[in-house]
Amino acid sequence: MKRHDLLLIFFVAVALMLGGTASAQNNSAYFVTYFSNALHSDAAPDSTVRVINDGSTGANLWASFYVFDDSQELQECCSCAVTPDGLTSESMNNNLTGNPLTGRLKSTGVIKMISSSVAAGGPNFTNKPASGLRVWATHVQRVTPTSGGYRISESMGAASNLASSEETLLETLCFYVNLLDGGRQGICSCTPEDADF
Repeated sequence: MKRHDLLLIFFVAVALMLGGTASAQNNSAYFVTYFSNALHSDAAPDSTVRVINDGSTGANLWASFYVFDDSQELQECCSCAVTPDGLTSESMNNNLTGNPLTGRLKSTGVIKMISSSVAAGGPNFTNKPASGLRVWATHVQRVTPTSGGYRISESMGAASNLASSEETLLETLCFYVNLLDGGRQGICSCTPEDADF
């Protein structure tokens, strides 16, 4: 009988640990994903980043996007509003990579997104991280490394740990991107929620 009780306690403990891990991931305010084959002229389809406000805060949240090229340089940043239970869809080619700071169009890179209770815009581009946003992204891959058609997959953004140093770095980089060109180059755009595609 005691062995039965120990096994039961073990399985309950494992279930609680796994449940706690899933809960921690669901409460993330920071997500990362990647993009590939963007801005190609050889008929590659566009990628999409979709963000949902799960309604848990009962308030608007902002998806603060930080788009890096494959050389780890910030190319674009912006903060897009998402209402409770709302959905916003951002085109990789038109919204998130269509206005790079350097003017050079890169086809591969990393997207970081902070779920924020305020818009991270001028004058200080500071977020107030708040869980409640969920993100998915489509990924465009070639059938073969050098030719052929494309395949599209979709995955959730990876819930990540937002260190205060990382948050400060992202906000500072975005501030300087806006400062360098007077807020013209390097600013991504937001699709209105009711204009989903």
